[in-house]
Amino acid sequence: MSIQRILGISAGFVLSSTLLLGQAKGDAAKGKEVFEQCGVCHAADSDEKKMGPGLKGLFKKATLADGKTKPTDASVMEKVNKGGNGMPAYEEMLDKKEKDDLLAYLKTL
Repeated sequence: MSIQRILGISAGFVLSSTLLLGQAKGDAAKGKEVFEQCGVCHAADSDEKKMGPGLKGLFKKATLADGKTKPTDASVMEKVNKGGNGMPAYEEMLDKKEKDDLLAYLKTL
């Protein structure tokens, strides 16, 4: 196999991986729009509590508001899906794309 063919195949894998990973990340600008309904209870620009905890720096915090759970994609999505402590469950209210976009936005806070 020639070096040009190997490089071409490798470039194809890199491009495909980048496109697939980019799709999974969501769109933070669209996530900001999704967050508008969350903003009634959660501040995006502060870590002070409104009705729910402020979410500024969410993914930089040691734990979620429960004081036990580390903020990861999975743990934040579980909270969005299941709700709890007065927060409604959004599992059926948001589709997968909206959740991916929301997660991308929360990572910018």
